[in-house]
Parts: sequence; C-alpha cells; structure tokens
Amino acid sequence: MVRTESDGITVLSLRGEVDYQSVGALTRAVPVADPTDGHRVVVDMSRVTFMDSSGVNALIAAHQAMQGAHGWLRLAGVRGAVLRTVQLVGLDTLVSCHPTVEDAIAD
Repeated sequence: MVRTESDGITVLSLRGEVDYQSVGALTRAVPVADPTDGHRVVVDMSRVTFMDSSGVNALIAAHQAMQGAHGWLRLAGVRGAVLRTVQLVGLDTLVSCHPTVEDAIAD
C-alpha cells in the first residue's frame, strides 16, 4: 500500500488482495478522523484483485469515521470481481465510486 497526499486529500493506493490477513494495513493507513479537519480520502483500488468482507467492513468504518468528522471517503478504479463485490453488498450506494483517482479528487 502506498499513501500519498494530493491537494490536501489522502490517496491510499492498494494492491493485491484486501482480506482478513491484509486489512490491518488498510485500517492503519486511514487517517484518524478529526472533526476540526474534515479529512478527505480516496482509496485507489485499480490494482486490487480480490476483496472479502473484512475489506468491505474496513471501508464502511472508514467512510463512517470520515463522514462523522465532516470529511469523505471515495473509491477509485474499482473493477472486475472487486466491483462485483462492492455492488453486491451495496457499498457503491454508501461510498461514491469513480473511474480514476483524478475523477474522485475532482468530484
């Protein structure tokens, strides 16, 4: 996982599988929600090949934390089997999904 900043927005670039064994890295990389700061986070999932319920739950928790702190969480580049999982559980109705990181930042 790579964590960068772009225009005051944290971009987390994930790769490989997001599952029970790897989800801790995602959870630790999400900035601590600060109500005075309103963190904005884009999760680049363009290189994620698999995601189980652990990943889904981590993204929901991050979304709720960011929203509670007057910030937001957006997903970028979700495709293939991961997109299917996101759609099946309805995560795409909770967290906005964008084709690219640039689109997520610009929205």
